[in-house]
Amino acid sequence: MPRSLVTDAQPDTGPDIGPDTGPGTGTLHTLLRRYDRAGEPVSCIPLTQGLLNRGYRLTTTRGDFFLKHHLDGDQAAIARQHSVTLRLAALGLPVAPPVARTDGTTVTVLGGRCYALHPWVDGRHRDGGELTLVQSRKLGALLGHVHTCLAKVCREETPDGPLTPAEGPEGASEGPGGSGRPADASADPQDTYALIEELLGLVRRGRGSRPRDSFDELAEHRLIERRALLERHAHRRPADGTAPGWVHGDFHPLNLLYRGGEPAAIVDWDRLGVQPRAEEAVRAAVIFFLRPDGTLDLAKIRPYARAYRRASGADPAELGAAVHRVWWERMNDFWMLRWRYQRGDHRADPGFPASAALTVWWTRSYEAVRDAFTD
Repeated sequence: MPRSLVTDAQPDTGPDIGPDTGPGTGTLHTLLRRYDRAGEPVSCIPLTQGLLNRGYRLTTTRGDFFLKHHLDGDQAAIARQHSVTLRLAALGLPVAPPVARTDGTTVTVLGGRCYALHPWVDGRHRDGGELTLVQSRKLGALLGHVHTCLAKVCREETPDGPLTPAEGPEGASEGPGGSGRPADASADPQDTYALIEELLGLVRRGRGSRPRDSFDELAEHRLIERRALLERHAHRRPADGTAPGWVHGDFHPLNLLYRGGEPAAIVDWDRLGVQPRAEEAVRAAVIFFLRPDGTLDLAKIRPYARAYRRASGADPAELGAAVHRVWWERMNDFWMLRWRYQRGDHRADPGFPASAALTVWWTRSYEAVRDAFTD
């Protein structure tokens, strides 16, 4: 059950991430004693190291579990996520709610670290290239159903505050703490110009004795290209977002497990919160249906979007506005380069060529993309 779109293919390239050996045997024994019939630990295998959590396949004398270490340690927020997923499960959504401890709670704090135990879900991830047209339609219907169910179960919930754009695949580009800009506010091109200049300086300066490579050449080309593109389209900066609602917040292929051809579990609800809901639908489609050459599979987006609108009640105008805002978000988005050049973290490098090419292609094919979401 991997948990992050950024994997650990290069585990030593993040400056703040060391080798993850998992919780010690004593910690595991102590943790499992908090549960009825969880058994004794046999093995604990690290799976991923995401921005907000670390995950392990925990095998005990009673079976397999997914053990999640929440890095942010916000017990109240974690407990709320657990409560919401339990209620979503009761409505029939494919989720993997936490295992309750003997005392009925779901969060365990040991040594200042927050852990949660989940049932192990057998399944695999599928990107849009593996989905048929019918499965693409079902994916859109599933996300629409998620949004309508969240509206029901979160009716009495109070959000922590307006979400700020998150770093990485399902947000804008300013890190787990956000940019300081509310999620419904669009990026200011003046800030983007300054960021481009800063990144160009880092690219051209290099890092220590490391020789300049083909990635650096591509990064410099794309930054210069993006600056020119933004200068031509700066007048198209969108207004603030509308139609906010409760959303998963990180809906992408590595947070959805399939068993056979059907979704088995939506995982990783760490970014649960209030955002313009249609923007999550557009962002998810862009991630699922992005091709290696930086184009989108519009033939699959069309049934996906129709099913989403039908399930969520969103109209074409709402989706059209969301398409424009996410396009603008992508125009101003450099999170992959920030990771590499500002943080020395190369885990996102493999995704940069297609992601950077997408912005150019999307701008050129703007009407076709909008029509695929609104037809």
